[in-house]
Amino acid sequence: MPRSHPSAGLPRPTDLPHVLDHPARAALTGPHAHFAEWRGRVVRYPVDVTPWLALPDEPTADDWADAAALAGPGGEVPLLGFQGQLPDGWEVTFRVEGVQYVDEGLAAAPDPEAVRLGPADVPEILDLIARTRPGPFLPRTIELGTYLGIRRGGALVAMAGERLHPPGWTEISAVCTDPAVRGEGLATRLIHAVAHGIRERGETPFLHTGAGNTHAIRLYEALGFRLRRTTAFGAARAPERPLKGRTPAQSSSVPAPDLAL
Repeated sequence: MPRSHPSAGLPRPTDLPHVLDHPARAALTGPHAHFAEWRGRVVRYPVDVTPWLALPDEPTADDWADAAALAGPGGEVPLLGFQGQLPDGWEVTFRVEGVQYVDEGLAAAPDPEAVRLGPADVPEILDLIARTRPGPFLPRTIELGTYLGIRRGGALVAMAGERLHPPGWTEISAVCTDPAVRGEGLATRLIHAVAHGIRERGETPFLHTGAGNTHAIRLYEALGFRLRRTTAFGAARAPERPLKGRTPAQSSSVPAPDLAL
């Protein structure tokens, strides 16, 4: 049976705004406010935590200047869901269509084999991330929420965890499995376990992935996620020269995601 088009049944532009329409900004002005780095009306996570930066709904020239100052000359700025026009001097570095899914019937449950991962596990996590490419994971990403892993013979072979945290919602991210143990259902078990922890707090799980990532989409839909909206993952490079009157901040670079987020 053919799948429906990703845009079928999605909210129309005239519908009321939703907290998940701008999840990074909602997180940084809500439960993740302690991570927020502000310049004017532009806010971002620390560059060693996660790349996400949030612009106002209708950014002005000053907002773009502040985003450029945060990125540093020639630095990249992530533009999750941004659909507008870039100002002069900015260059699109990548853009990929994405989808946002929300929990609508997950069989959330703890997993007896899943272990809580912490800062001491980061080197091993980064090694697994490099081999499986589920999307950006940085040295302090572990601080965003609960990350669970499954080990075999002492080695970390699968993991999943929490990233963006808008009020009432938590994003499941970094779902990945070592190729040597794929097909054993470890990703499903870890999604259920992470979702259980989110539900225990009275919140609802959601997640993002690339619109072309059909393998992940089939899994998420089979588990009980419902497509909420289409979006876009992108980034733009700031001008090489700082704008007049703006002091550049620390330079950063946004890795192009594999989109198995």
